[in-house]
This record gives sequence, C-alpha cells and structure tokens, in this order.
Amino acid sequence: MIRINENFLKLRAGYLFPEIGRRVRAFKQEHPQAKVISMGIGDVTQPLAPAVIEAMHKAVDEMGRRETFRGYEDSGVGYEFLRKAIVENDFGLRGVSIDLDEVFVSDGAKPDTGNMQEIFGVDNVVAVADPVYPVYVDTNVMAGRTGPAGEEGQYAGIVYMPATAENGFVPEPPDKAVDMVYLCFPNNPTGSVATKAQLAKWVEYARKNKAVIFFDAAYEAYISDPAIPHSIYEIEGAKEVAIEFRSCSKTAGFTGVRCAYSIVPKQLKAYTKDGKAVDVNPIWKRRHCTKFNGVSYITQVGAAAIYSPQGKKQIQQTIDGYMANAAMIREGLTKLGYTVYGGVNAPYIWVRMPKGVGSWQFFDRLLNEAHVVCTPGAGFGPAGEGYVRLTAFGLPESVKEALGRLARL
Repeated sequence: MIRINENFLKLRAGYLFPEIGRRVRAFKQEHPQAKVISMGIGDVTQPLAPAVIEAMHKAVDEMGRRETFRGYEDSGVGYEFLRKAIVENDFGLRGVSIDLDEVFVSDGAKPDTGNMQEIFGVDNVVAVADPVYPVYVDTNVMAGRTGPAGEEGQYAGIVYMPATAENGFVPEPPDKAVDMVYLCFPNNPTGSVATKAQLAKWVEYARKNKAVIFFDAAYEAYISDPAIPHSIYEIEGAKEVAIEFRSCSKTAGFTGVRCAYSIVPKQLKAYTKDGKAVDVNPIWKRRHCTKFNGVSYITQVGAAAIYSPQGKKQIQQTIDGYMANAAMIREGLTKLGYTVYGGVNAPYIWVRMPKGVGSWQFFDRLLNEAHVVCTPGAGFGPAGEGYVRLTAFGLPESVKEALGRLARL
C-alpha cells in the first residue's frame, strides 16, 4: 500500500498566490468587462533589458551551430563566466570576497530557499519572522519539522518572531536557541530593511548557538540608502553562519526566464548528532548536482549580460521606474489617510487597514468595487492580519489609475 507524506496534510488550505489567482479568475468570469489592475503578486511588467536580449539572441545562434552547441554544463553549478561576473560585481565591488566554488546558479531563489532545508536534519528548530514569505514555512512543514497549525495559523514547533510596526518590522533574535533562521531583507512582504548593527546581532546569535541563517536578499538591488547592507557577508563572521540567496527575477525581469544563485561559504559548518563538524558547501553541491541539471546556457548568457556596462545601466533604469511607482503609491495612500510602510528601499508597500477591517475583507472589497488586486497580509502569517501588500511592479499609468480608484472607494 502506497503511503502519502502526511506532512503535506498539515498545510493550510492552498498556497497564498494561487488562492489570489482563483478569486481574481472567478471575478473576471462574472465581470468580463471589468479592467482589473494587479498590484498583488510581485510579477514584473517591464521587458528584459536590450543588453540581455542581444546576448540571448547570440546564444541562441550558438546553439544552432554544431561547433558551438552546448548540452549539459559540466560543473552543474553554473558556467564560470556567470559565476565570475557574480563574484566580481555583486560582492567584490562591495568589498566582500567570495570564491567561485561558493556560487551555485539555479532557476530561482524561491526553489533555493525551499530546497536548502533538505540538507539539514528534520529535528532542527526553525525560526521565522511573522509576517513571512510562505515558502519558508511551508517547505519546513513538508519536511516534517513542525506539528499541526493552530487556530491562528501558526505551526507547532516553529519559533515565530514578531515583525511589527513597533520594531520597524525587523525581528529581534529569540531568547532561546534555534537552529535554522530565515531572514529576508529588503523584506517581502513589509518592505523593511535591516541595518548593519541589526544584522550583526543575528550573526552573533547564530555563532553563539551554532545556527545557520538563510538570508534571502532577492531584492537587494532596490536598496538606495548607502548605509544599508546589500549582503549579510558585509557583516564580519557571517560566512561562518549564513547562506545567501539572490535572484535575477525582480532585479532584471527574469520571472519568466528563471535564473538565480545561492552562496554557500566554505567556512559554514553543520554538525552530526555526536557533535562532529561537517562542511556544508560540498553537501549542498552533492544535492544540487543530483537533483538539478542546471540553468540553460542561453539563460546564463543573458544573466551575465546584466553585469555589462550597458546591462547595468538599463536594469537600473527599470528599477528606478519601479521605485518611482513605489513613491507614487506611498504618497497617494498617505494622502488618502492610510498608514504606509516600505516602498523606500524595496518594491513592496505594506499598508495598514482601518481598524476592524480584515485583510481578506479589504482584498475582496478592493477587487469587487475598485477592480484592483492586492495581497492580504494575513496570507503571510497572523501578524499580517490588518495589513495588505501592494507591489510597485505595475505600469505607471496603471498605478495612477489604481490610486484614482482607491480615492473613489
């Protein structure tokens, strides 16, 4: 008799974003003439940079000639030309030294953050912020690190760290030892950022407790404040305790192309049950190369073009456009009397609802009366109730129209 992995039965309802999609589809079927504006799911709207397209066209031509055709990539961890560009530009220019064999190219930060937990024991205690990007929690539920969800939606066995307006949506290290910590800065969903001093607290905590930090830096390109770190490795000692995740999706519009990478430092150790230290880097490489056949050559050539002078300039123009949207949303909602967070060093705007208005209640009202899609904060955890998330990835004219509809709501 085939048995199911019963950990999947613990998961609450459907995943947040498909549920949003289901409600939007149902609304469109009932109201086919309605012009729906999406400010919910964080998909990009601007096309790939010309430098990326040009590089990918050349790569396609190479794949059409026998002498330049490429099949499986030998290393399985990413072509050296891309990993060199990553090391030199994303880290070297910020004074951080990363070795080529610490870079693992993949098809997304979401799968990386979800898959990385596989190489760690199921008896590890996990800590997450609340509210939190759902993948961090759900993949640990699937792995069997939790009990069932309680009435408020929190899973037994997970340490939830409140991220509230009172602490600037940057949680403090817990007052007890945990083994795996998920941090995301700039934060999805709240748009908050962490200072070097705040991250240093986390590095100190992880070193003290021999814990590992899963640091999701998918939105670091949106940081404009020079005092805010882009990488946790800007903090002394972080290589001993942290894995960092980066993505081309929101940085360079690769949501439909798929390219990302993880940094697994060679200094990082985990431990066997008898206390023996084990290098994490080769274990992740073994898992990565066993279960993943690599990102396509065409995609990696396009990703490398992000780091060319023209690519950098073009991508920054796109990011500037999205951040102009963020400023427009912040200003517009503030004028309407909403309390607004984020949207300064991140493409997400975290909006507090009027007292007594629930997240899904506001979602339904906004969709049905203004034909605008947001993301209910409750979908990110109990502490997200009473908030909604808006994204800055829309077209400027759509953002303006959406704000006009909100003003009339």
